[in-house]
This record gives sequence, C-alpha cells and structure tokens, in this order.
Amino acid sequence: MQQPTILVLASGRGERFKASGGTVHKLQALLAGKTVLERTLEAVRASGLPWHLENAGHPGMGDSIAAAVGATRSAAGWLILPADLPLIRATTLQQVAMALQAHEVAVPVFQGRRGHPVGFGAACGPALLDLKGNNGAAQVVRLHEAIELIVDDIGCVADIDTVDDLTRAEALLDRAG
Repeated sequence: MQQPTILVLASGRGERFKASGGTVHKLQALLAGKTVLERTLEAVRASGLPWHLENAGHPGMGDSIAAAVGATRSAAGWLILPADLPLIRATTLQQVAMALQAHEVAVPVFQGRRGHPVGFGAACGPALLDLKGNNGAAQVVRLHEAIELIVDDIGCVADIDTVDDLTRAEALLDRAG
C-alpha cells in the first residue's frame, strides 16, 4: 500500500521569533547543537515515509499547503507538518499515516491539545489545492470526518515561535535524554 507523503512546511517568515529576540530565522536556531529544521527533518527521515520540503517563501500557510500538495499530486495522502516542530517523534508520524488507512483526516492529540502533523487522505487533495492565504487546513478538517488520534508525544504540540519556546524545547530534550 502506498504511503502518504509528509509535507514539511518551512515557508514562514518567523517574525514572532525575531520579535522575541531571536537573531536568526527560527528554523536555523540551534537546539542542542542542531538547527530546529534539522531536528524536524531527522524525525521525518526516521519515519521511513516519503516527504517533501516546501520552503519557497509563500505568503501564507494555505498557499504553502496548496503548493506542497501540488508538488506531490500523486501521493496517497499528506501529513501536514510545520517545520518548527523539532521534538516530533517518527512514531507519531507513522501513527498518523496508519490512521489514514481507515480515515479521511487524522489529527494527533496530546493531553487534550490538537497538534501536528494533521493527516489527509487523497480524497482531500482538491480541497487542499484550493487553500490560500494565512488560513491553514482547518476548514478541510471540518469538512471531512476527522478522527482524533491520542498520542504520547509532546513534540506534536511543542512548536518554536519564540526564544522562550526554544528554551522550553531545550529543557524537554535535556529531560528526555
């Protein structure tokens, strides 16, 4: 069976990170000796799933998703993963991909909080291609039968938007490791 493709979205400007005191783009910030982007990509590679990095600098999240889906049109589905989730586990990516075998949309949930990657089956492709602007794919989630997949992975909700987020992620890595 063909696997869904992970779409790693790295097109954002990272303005909140810079406003919080960051001196580089948040995806290039160091987290325990590796960049945020490299940590995210390590989990993506470890999942064994096909993936696509979308980093063309689109104006909004919707535009980034549409471009990434357009670049991977023949995929069996998609896992939308913002690149600023450096603590995501490969096993969580695999769990969301497996959930798409029985559901059109799968949303990981950690301790009551919805996270990423959100998984979309191939039937969602046309709606994802139509996305534009700053809104992500929440409207597509609402249009389809989404399941909430309970996961034990703080990495699905621990995004890096500020320097404080980076400090918290560093502490989580220290505790885990």
